[in-house]
Amino acid sequence: MPTQSNLAETGNVTEMAVVDTFTRLIFGDEDDFNPYEETIIAAFRHVDNNVLLDSHAQMGDYLRSLGVREMIHLVARIRECLQQDVAAAMRTVAASAEGRVSGAGRSKVPHQA
Repeated sequence: MPTQSNLAETGNVTEMAVVDTFTRLIFGDEDDFNPYEETIIAAFRHVDNNVLLDSHAQMGDYLRSLGVREMIHLVARIRECLQQDVAAAMRTVAASAEGRVSGAGRSKVPHQA
């Protein structure tokens, strides 16, 4: 399974990674979600307000109640959310690095007399 650092490096989350995380939630396997799975769960909460405050068990119950088409649509929304978040984070890092290069030699803190 990809790691969270791979997600940050590639901006890619597979459908299978989302489905595997859903499977763990559906079957109540709540022991030690890794950071990558926690990121998928956070994206799930972000894209679907129905589970925003739910426990993992309640999220599993909700997933069990979904139809196949709803589940497919939810997986796509989670992938899109994660890819947008990674892209935004990478733009921030690039802008920060650009600011350090172009601002070299200039102090960011005003001088006090």
